[in-house]
Amino acid sequence: MAQIIDHLPTDQSESILCCYVNATSKMQIVRITNIRDWYFERVVFPGQRLMFEAMPQAQLEIHTGMMASAILSDTIPCDRLAADPTEQAPWEKQLSAGTENSEPAPVSAGM
Repeated sequence: MAQIIDHLPTDQSESILCCYVNATSKMQIVRITNIRDWYFERVVFPGQRLMFEAMPQAQLEIHTGMMASAILSDTIPCDRLAADPTEQAPWEKQLSAGTENSEPAPVSAGM
C-alpha cells in the first residue's frame, strides 16, 4: 500500500520496507508514535498483511481490543519487520513450484 497521505518526514533519507501480519482473530490498530513530525496509524484486520515504509528506528505499536477499548499489546522495532524485496512471497513460491517441473499435457491427435 502506498503511503499517499502520510509521507515520511523530509529530513529522513533512509527508509525500509516493512511487513506486519495480524495473526490474531481480533482487529488491531497499529501506529508509529516515536518519529517526530510523522503520523502513521492503520487498522489491520485478522489475517491481513500490512506493507509500509518506515525509518529503521521507528517502533510499531500494536493495539488489540474490542469495540470501544484497546490495549497496547506489543511494540515491535520496525527494523525487525523489514521485508526483503528480493525474496519471493510464499504464494509466489507455491505457484512457481507447481509449474517448474511440470510437463506439458499430452495433446491428442483429434478424431
